[in-house]
Amino acid sequence: MLMVLALVGCAEEPTTVTTTTTTQEVTTTGPGREVVVTRAPPPVRVETQTVAPGPGYVWTSGYWRWTGTTYVWVPGTWVVRQRPGAVWVEGHWVPRYGGWVWVPGHWQ
Repeated sequence: MLMVLALVGCAEEPTTVTTTTTTQEVTTTGPGREVVVTRAPPPVRVETQTVAPGPGYVWTSGYWRWTGTTYVWVPGTWVVRQRPGAVWVEGHWVPRYGGWVWVPGHWQ
């Protein structure tokens, strides 16, 4: 019994997990800041576009959002067109500054 109790303290230590920062802030001359992600985004998912909920709606495709540690998928959705003739420009990732920068979707 003494031998069993002596071995209890010999359990292996838990493994240490080390994480690496994969973002950096880049100051721009524009109105905001850009977050550069050093890991490329996954391929865009192919989504099934549902039927529009009514006239004047535009489909906005899904995209990969950076959380600060990983990418998460944001599914596409229907939004109301801001004004007649307005065109939705999809958000997208572009290579820049040794990494990837998100350019948000916007109306044009």
